[in-house]
Amino acid sequence: MKRFLYWTPRVLAVLFAAFISLFALDVFEPGAPFLQAAPALLVHLLPVYLILAALIIAWRWERLGALLFAGLALLYIAVFLGEFDWRAYAAIAGPPMLIGALFLLDDLYRRTRQAA
Repeated sequence: MKRFLYWTPRVLAVLFAAFISLFALDVFEPGAPFLQAAPALLVHLLPVYLILAALIIAWRWERLGALLFAGLALLYIAVFLGEFDWRAYAAIAGPPMLIGALFLLDDLYRRTRQAA
């Protein structure tokens, strides 16, 4: 259980960052040079940078990481509220909320084992 709670949120965060990065590929147009699309690509990857920054922090401080991932989920909902169907919110905000919960469980599990 210790290894499961340790690795699952970390692997899920990397997979989620990879999934979100796929949405940045829409900046490329057929026949357009890469250097023309590069600035737009960097901007479209901003959510991925935030996810990876939260992961780096959460790797060491799980409780803070749990708050950051939950905050990213709530930020997405707040920014895009009313623009999409509820399924889009569940698909994009659900994984970071789950990752945050798993980081919190990992922290709580580790603290209870240390206290025992």
